[in-house]
Amino acid sequence: MHKDIGKMQTLTDAMDPARAAALHITLDRAGDPPTAGDPLPAFWHQIYFWDAQRPADLGRDGHPGTGGFIPDLGLPRRMWAGGRLDFHAPLVTGTPATKTTVIEDVQHKNGRTGPLGFVTLRHDIRQNGALCVTEHHDLVYRQDPAPQAPKPAAPIARTDETASETAAFSSTLLFRYSALTFNGHRIHYDLDYCRDVEGYSGLVVHGPLLAQRLMALAEAHLGTLQTFSFRATAPLLHIETATFCWNDGVLWVRGPDGRQCMTATAT
Repeated sequence: MHKDIGKMQTLTDAMDPARAAALHITLDRAGDPPTAGDPLPAFWHQIYFWDAQRPADLGRDGHPGTGGFIPDLGLPRRMWAGGRLDFHAPLVTGTPATKTTVIEDVQHKNGRTGPLGFVTLRHDIRQNGALCVTEHHDLVYRQDPAPQAPKPAAPIARTDETASETAAFSSTLLFRYSALTFNGHRIHYDLDYCRDVEGYSGLVVHGPLLAQRLMALAEAHLGTLQTFSFRATAPLLHIETATFCWNDGVLWVRGPDGRQCMTATAT
């Protein structure tokens, strides 16, 4: 068993309503934003519980460097691979909350593109002592792409949706979402870094932002969510328009070329 399994970290947050109002506007949602005492929509806890690190403690990609709370697996590229959420009770805007994070698993594997490292985190979020959200958060670490190496083929998305909506993601939207989530990962705002270091032809849309759009689509069909599970399968770039799809509790994101960027299930 990896030595870091069981390591724990606790963060607290005042759940400032102004931040929720800023996300409401950033996502261009209809109606009035949440105010103090209002329940937060699903997954909006992503804009809280910042873990700010000094510049010297950041990695080359702008994220907090590995070797601190997250173990150093010797692989430089980080991606949010997916997650699973259980919503026990709504989080309330303006009421202090606590997030306890535990490292549940650390694994090394060999994939089609070389060695991979996987870290699974469990976040338990409480308000007034009551458990509101349990989130399992899957991170994957990879090597840098070899020069001129072909990109692995992405899976093809389904086309049997019963409801869908399209969305584009400007560089301004990606910057604002990065700022609200305090996510310094340079793949979301530094085009030169994306192209020259990580091999992408455009800025990468945040996996959590795609999941957030899918959750909003699920809420439109189901009402308040009890569970949500998602897995990223291919990057979506800021120069592309995506289709967000629904079919009886199953959701997915389809890129403009038909590739599957994310899959999800909701109850």
